[in-house]
Amino acid sequence: MRFIIQRVTNAKCEVDNKVTGQIDKGFCVLIGISQTDNKKIADKMIKKLLGIRIFSDSEGKTNLGIHDVSGALLLISQFTLYANCRKGNRPSFVEAGNPDLAKELYEYIITQCKQEIPVVQTGIFGADMQITLTNDGPFTIVLDSADLT
Repeated sequence: MRFIIQRVTNAKCEVDNKVTGQIDKGFCVLIGISQTDNKKIADKMIKKLLGIRIFSDSEGKTNLGIHDVSGALLLISQFTLYANCRKGNRPSFVEAGNPDLAKELYEYIITQCKQEIPVVQTGIFGADMQITLTNDGPFTIVLDSADLT
């Protein structure tokens, strides 16, 4: 499982020119799910996401988490995070989770995050989405379940 976590001052997802999710201060998280992912892995990733401290405190140090700043989440499914570009110029996506598994885990992640964060917005699984955001910093973290202990 891969999360691209972007600290944002605002972010918005649109599908067919309609806003499906919009937040102010918080994280815009692109979520990639592989064939081998499951709820146990999702729980580890969620714990790390909700605990990561990348907001600045009064001294300008990144000591605050999303709870500390009353931040929001915009969660976007993105199978292209599992693009394999080793051969040729056209990426392969065979490592991405099949749509049924990926949708189930994406919805699980949303549900779990909503239990802890008051404002959780989303894209639409499998849709052609347009994401606009203001990356604060810029500050972007790549979180891969393969790297978690």
